[in-house]
Amino acid sequence: MDSWNPQQYHRYGDERQRPAADLLAAIPLDAPAVVYDLGCGSGLSTAVLARRWPQAGITGVDSSPAMLATARKALPELAFLEGDISGWSAPEPADLLFSNATLQWLGDHSRLFPRLMTQLKPGGVLAVQMPRNHGEPSHLEMLAAAEAGPWREKLRPLLRPSPVAPPEIYHALLRPLAARLDIWETIYLHELSGENPVAEWTKGTSLKPLLDALEGEERRGFEADYRARVAKAYPVTASGHTLFPFRRLFLIAEARAR
Repeated sequence: MDSWNPQQYHRYGDERQRPAADLLAAIPLDAPAVVYDLGCGSGLSTAVLARRWPQAGITGVDSSPAMLATARKALPELAFLEGDISGWSAPEPADLLFSNATLQWLGDHSRLFPRLMTQLKPGGVLAVQMPRNHGEPSHLEMLAAAEAGPWREKLRPLLRPSPVAPPEIYHALLRPLAARLDIWETIYLHELSGENPVAEWTKGTSLKPLLDALEGEERRGFEADYRARVAKAYPVTASGHTLFPFRRLFLIAEARAR
């Protein structure tokens, strides 16, 4: 099932794209010719790539038909392909494989990341950003709410407590394959407005597959439980805003000459 909702995701489009811009700024390439945006979604990050390298051949790849329809409408001059990144291979060696907030959805990183490195030209770059906020209330309360009601058996197979490993794991995985490797983390302090904005944020991403697995009273009950928990964890400040710290992991790996 295609569980992605472009409108819900875009509610915090500026905040979601800040890490993409920060990742892009750190890429040490002047004029890449072959660029793939893996997990391009609705094309927000693809547009950023096209603005930096307007002469590049840029292709967005995503598994969501709804997101790709939005991307194609917004960026008709670019190419977009429907595909599962976990098994996808570039049709030709790439100068840049770029992935913003996508690879955390895929398992078996010990296989995935080395496989992506083999799809680069010598000197090509794998540039990845992944959320690593799963130890914070935004995600911990999701797990707690999932276990707190009659819906628990339906949701347990979908729970992903720690999909992104600590930075040193990716260092050990990629160091033997990379001529240059740069890994860092950033915690963004988002200032959000509106009613229970952290719940609205996660409803566009990690909460969505859990909601899609439920119907009727179970769906309403689970969402209400989660919303109550997360509203308590992220209270409104005196300024009228809700502060949402969000940790993200970045890595840039340059392929060795072969």
